[in-house]
Amino acid sequence: MTAGILYISYDGMLEPLGQSQVLAYLKRLAAGRRIHLVSFEKADDWGNTTERERISQDIADAGIFWHPLRYHKRPSALATLWDIVCGIAVGLWLVLRYRLSLVHARSYVSSVMALALKRLTGVKYLFDMRGFWADERVDGGILTRDSLLYRMAKWFEHKFLLNADVVVSLTHAAVQEMRQFPYLQGRMPTFEVITTCTNLDLFKSVQHARERSFNLGYVGSVSVSYLFDEVLECFKLLRQEIPTARLHILNRGEHDYIRDRLTYHSIDSEIVRLEATDHAGVVRAMCQMDAGIFFIKQVYSKMASAPTKLGEFLGCGVPCLSNDGVGDMVSILEGKQVGVALRDFSEVAMRGAIVRLLQLAREPDIGQRCRQVAIECFSLDIGVERYSKIYSRLLNEVIT
Repeated sequence: MTAGILYISYDGMLEPLGQSQVLAYLKRLAAGRRIHLVSFEKADDWGNTTERERISQDIADAGIFWHPLRYHKRPSALATLWDIVCGIAVGLWLVLRYRLSLVHARSYVSSVMALALKRLTGVKYLFDMRGFWADERVDGGILTRDSLLYRMAKWFEHKFLLNADVVVSLTHAAVQEMRQFPYLQGRMPTFEVITTCTNLDLFKSVQHARERSFNLGYVGSVSVSYLFDEVLECFKLLRQEIPTARLHILNRGEHDYIRDRLTYHSIDSEIVRLEATDHAGVVRAMCQMDAGIFFIKQVYSKMASAPTKLGEFLGCGVPCLSNDGVGDMVSILEGKQVGVALRDFSEVAMRGAIVRLLQLAREPDIGQRCRQVAIECFSLDIGVERYSKIYSRLLNEVIT
């Protein structure tokens, strides 16, 4: 009998994130392997019977054994603690009942469960960290560095890194940072970098008649971690270079805020296309864009982030303008000549970046170059291959 794997995700499989960033991988990794999946499903998602049955059948068809648990939200800390207890109990039963040899934990809450299972059973443990979870909450204003919850999260992070058999990071920048952690000196874990991957069968360039005017694209949220005002300032500078340029914004739920910022920056709504669309609509719109733009706050936790939209833009053959201080952004955009990374947001720097972006966008092979970089850096196929090698290595350690 082949060695089995327990995958724990605190994100639900009925959520888009669970489907794109968990199931997309597991359905391929399940070939020739026994994978048991524990996820935490939100009540509203679970109540959608049609979608629940569809996803359940999809998971079963892939040969994955799904054990959905209920996600509890309130009261926040106690609800999460209860979920952890439930996850440990179910995970322990699964490891013992099916003699599972490896626990793959996605992010921090799942890793609390996995760490307990490793201590109780000796099972191998893969820490798929997804970023600096505790620091993300500080940078987002949710926690403070002197709060008890932050200190607890960092204590657990310490234990995760010291006890994991393999640590998967989204970025090389985060690995370089962790290699400097004092408590890891002489006890360095095995690090692997697997970035946020993109379904490049979906996000691919399709031949369309492009608009004559330059079409700058923005996709996704405009709040919390993003610098939307700076995006609009760059668009105004773009209009000085190309007076007919237009801005196409794809966003859900923040249209009133966007209109307010357009008014504040004295940008005529007639030159901005603002819409909400489905996944297929996002792909169609991206293929019509001449360049993509997004700026992310330059805070500590972002060195461990890999924005999904970068792989999507590049997959569609679209060069990007973004900023440094975020994961491996500079090495990808400028090192591979598929975009521009701003170092600061002065008018001089932004104007220079716009000029360089326009030069890139005019290069005859830019679309093919962007696509090739997407395949090299963000391909789901490559991500699955790297996870598969980690699984084989850890499982062989158990078997031999």
